[in-house]
Amino acid sequence: MSDPFDRAVRDHHRGEREAPLLQRDGDRVLEHPIEEFYFTAPAGEGLEWLEAHLDGPLLDLGAGAGRHALVFQERAETVAVEVSDHLVATMRDRGVEDARRGDMFDLRSTFERDRFRSVLAIGTQTGLAGSMRGLRELLGDLAFVTTPDGTAVLDCYDPTVEATADLLGYRADPTPGLAHRVMYFEYEGETGDVLNFRLFSPDRLREAAAGTGWTVTAVRRSDDENGRYYRAALEKW
Repeated sequence: MSDPFDRAVRDHHRGEREAPLLQRDGDRVLEHPIEEFYFTAPAGEGLEWLEAHLDGPLLDLGAGAGRHALVFQERAETVAVEVSDHLVATMRDRGVEDARRGDMFDLRSTFERDRFRSVLAIGTQTGLAGSMRGLRELLGDLAFVTTPDGTAVLDCYDPTVEATADLLGYRADPTPGLAHRVMYFEYEGETGDVLNFRLFSPDRLREAAAGTGWTVTAVRRSDDENGRYYRAALEKW
């Protein structure tokens, strides 16, 4: 059975979506902005910031409908990875040249060492690592598949920012700089698996990176939402 999220993105691409994609946590419900998050091409200062920290060959993890891959493949070899056949097919339909099904938490069995110069993981899916240990393991895998001068860009919501507590599914954690976000998607009456995201502050990301070969070199916060969302650039040292 396909995931409701994947089907909703596919149907949106085909012009067949008649129902909203919903995010749910108990009685709280929000409509997920598919067009804005997955089909609007990156541009402006946000894109320029990414370009300054990424180079090819590029691995785009959790690539969604391929909005970043479509831009970066014009500059360098770009491999876009998604765990869903529906999303891979959508990316290919949209012109992504190398879209593949794969698991971002099983990279060592998919790609050889030093395969990429940079990794992009935008969409807060890094939080699905589930724990600080899981985050360290993921960073270790990213180090494995990137060259000695590799770079990466990850994103997350910062639990140290007060506005983050307003997120649907937010769960506080007594450990400073950490929190959880628990939610699931619903589309046309079908519900997906419960997703448990680990939220970590930039300082916690720096802590997790220690010993993995990575160093956080830059952090860019969103201009809206009181800066609760951020992107972090990492380099190998």
